[in-house]
Amino acid sequence: MQRLLTLAALGALAAMNSAGAASAAEPEYTTIKMEIDVAKPAKETWAKIGGYCDISKWFNVDCKITSGSGDMGTVRVLAMGRVTEILVAKTDLSYGYTQPAPEGKFYNLYHGFLEVKPVTDKSSKILYTLMYDVSDKADKAAKDADIAGRRTRFEAGLKAMKDMAEK
Repeated sequence: MQRLLTLAALGALAAMNSAGAASAAEPEYTTIKMEIDVAKPAKETWAKIGGYCDISKWFNVDCKITSGSGDMGTVRVLAMGRVTEILVAKTDLSYGYTQPAPEGKFYNLYHGFLEVKPVTDKSSKILYTLMYDVSDKADKAAKDADIAGRRTRFEAGLKAMKDMAEK
């Protein structure tokens, strides 16, 4: 029985190692923090931009809920099925999501967090934070280019959210 348990444990370890083979031995997590001021109250802003598939409006990408009801664990699929995201955190004025590990590929532990914060009774701030592993990039220049590209795309999304909220 002891040998059987030992073999089972070794098999489980081998499976974990092969599943993690596509991940980085030394992850290098980066965080991109972005924000934009909005001349509308926080609740009003969130009502216009905070639905889990509202990303289709401000990021100009198709979005479909494939499971869940909008609570934690809800799954959305973007970009004609190329990107899957799972809702992992939610408050009245925010949500956080992650992308699952792709089978057999590098896993960057990608997470995003969208939040609206009240500033005054008539204004708010939209905050968007991304966190992911850039250790798969060849060098500092490639890492910097990836970060700059994401920042540019998501800041355009923030601008679109601001425009939607202020209309």
